[in-house]
Order: sequence, then C-alpha cells, then structure tokens
Amino acid sequence: MNLHNYIAGQYSQQYEYKSFTPTHINHSWEITDGELQRLLSDADRALGELNAFSQLVPNVDFFIGIHITKEATQSSRIEGTRTNMEEALLGEQYIELENRDDWLEVQNYIQAINSAIMQLQKLPLSNRLLKDTHKTLMQGVRGESKLPGQFRSSQNWIGISLKNATFVPPHQDEVVDLMSDLEKFIHNEALQVPHLIKIAIAHYQFETIHPFLDGNGRLGRLMIALYLASFGLLHKPALYLSDYFERNKTEYIDRLMAVRQGNKMQEWLVFFLYGVRETAENSIQVFKDILALKAKLESEVLPHFSTRRQANAQALMQHLYQVPLININGISDLLGLKHNTTSALVNDFVKYGVLKELTGKRRNRVYWFEDYLLIFNQKNK
Repeated sequence: MNLHNYIAGQYSQQYEYKSFTPTHINHSWEITDGELQRLLSDADRALGELNAFSQLVPNVDFFIGIHITKEATQSSRIEGTRTNMEEALLGEQYIELENRDDWLEVQNYIQAINSAIMQLQKLPLSNRLLKDTHKTLMQGVRGESKLPGQFRSSQNWIGISLKNATFVPPHQDEVVDLMSDLEKFIHNEALQVPHLIKIAIAHYQFETIHPFLDGNGRLGRLMIALYLASFGLLHKPALYLSDYFERNKTEYIDRLMAVRQGNKMQEWLVFFLYGVRETAENSIQVFKDILALKAKLESEVLPHFSTRRQANAQALMQHLYQVPLININGISDLLGLKHNTTSALVNDFVKYGVLKELTGKRRNRVYWFEDYLLIFNQKNK
C-alpha cells in the first residue's frame, strides 16, 4: 500500500462515546517520497555510526547505565513526574516523602529496561515480553491496581474524562486482535519495510491501541529501544528517543493525533526519523565528550596520587563512571577501606575538581561526578 493511500482507522459508536479503531498495519508499505527516503538514509547512517562508535568505546556498559537513567527520567517526565537524573541516582533515603512516588516510577523504568534487554536474549520482542515489562513498570506505584502485565479489560482514554476525552482508543474487545496484528507486523520479514519505518509505525500503532490501563506512553517509548536491540540495529542499547520527545512534547502528541485524525502518517515518520538522526548524532558526541573527560582526568588528576594510593584512586574513578553519585560509607564498602582512608580519598577528588558535595549537609553527605553527569544533561538543550 502506498503511504499516501493510508487510512488510519475509523470511529465506532459505543454507549455514550466514540472510540477509535485503527486499521491493521501488517501489510506492505510503499515509501516513494523523496524527503522521507533522504531522512531515512540520514537516520540509518547516524544509527550505524553510533553502533560502530559504541563498540569502540572501552567499558561502554559503564556509560550505557547512565543513558538508561536519563531515558527513564525523560520518559517519565513526559507523563508528569519531576524526578531528575541526580535524584534518580540517589538512594530512597535521600528522597523527600512527597517525591517518592515519582522516584519509584523512574526506578521501575530503569529496572524494566534492564530486565527487558536481558529477556531479549531468550525471547523475541513480543506481546509476552511487553506484558512482562509492563508488570515491572507498574510494580508498587500508582498504576499497580490497573492490571499490571495484562491487556486492559475496560475502556481507557486520554483526557479529563471519558465523555470529554482528547482521544479514546479502541474498545477493549478489540485490543487482543490489534496487538496480535502489531506483533505479526514487527516480525513479518516478507514485507521488506525498513526497520526505522517499521518501528515508527509500530510505535504509533501501540500508542493508538493503548493496550494497558496505564503506562502505555512509557512502554511504547521503551519498545523503540527494545526493537533496535532485538533486530541488531544497535550492538548496545545506546539510543533512546524520550529526550527528543520530551523536548518536543507538544509536537510529539500533535503528530500522533494528526495520524488518527487526518491520516498523516508521512508527517509522523518525518518527525520520528529526524529524532533518530538527531539523537544518534548527539549520543555519539556524548561518547566523545566522555572519552575526552576520561583522558583529561587520567593525565591531570590521577598522577597526583602516590603509587600506594593509585590503585584505590583508579578503582574509585572507574566506579564513578557507573555510579556518579556516592557517599563515604558506600565507597568504604566497595573498596574495603577504613572510613578515614575513604574520606581522605574522596576529599582529594573534591580538591582536584572531580567530585562536588551535593546535599550541603554535614553528615550523610553525597558527592557527585558533576562534569560527567553534565555531559548527559546538557546535550540536546
């Protein structure tokens, strides 16, 4: 089917409202527009460069963990949470009571990403995997009473009420069939649809079906990263679009709605591919900035430590790339050092500008690797 002939679906009259039933997507898609093909080529090239670069970076898994934390905070922020990266990296005891629900949602997202990436080693990207991931997302938070890990058995909506909703997804009786079609589309190699086009369409369709009572936005965005990992487009999960979607939140929502209301799938694909290209290019720059910072610290800071203290200084430096917020007790346990020895080591890291104290307290202080975290926070702004 030519993209220009695409019909998004139709509204169906229910009891006191109309729900939107999207058309099935498991069929051929013909892409003839020049701009779209050029953007697809650019996005593929940027993604390939990111994939190659991520395989050259030593200990890349250290940095991937912070990428995941950023994705969790940005995706959750789209849904209204206010936890930032620094808070997400703190332990629960440092989070104010009124902020803990938001913090827990971000922690669930981090756990869901890590768990799903692990599951991909033995399971394909499937409805089963999505249900398992949804269950992790919803555990112990505000949506835990809304059928975690199960497709919805009642109507949901986007807006203040069902009667005055901005958008009403398909009736619950249609969800299983539509999600089955989505799963078949993802794995239908006979269609020969380019991967980035396929996941863009699949993301739109998932958000339109809204198969769960809660958590659809977060899971739909997470599904993009799972697709890239599942089909080998990225050797490491190093690209997440939630930051791009969050910075362009109004357009993101408008583009999805324009498909449903005006069949404007091409415009959605342009927006999506532009985001892939921009995000991949920025992710490459993040890796480059990390390597530059690492080289600078190895040449300008670590030589200050004596031979006797060098091993501990290097061990702490390595740990900071994985966990850039620390406290004295945690580092004492990690390195097997006495409290006074650890305090002296951390104080030297503060003196040489590697660490800064975050809490402003005299006791239970937390230190953060500011220059490193700012590399992740300042990109794309």
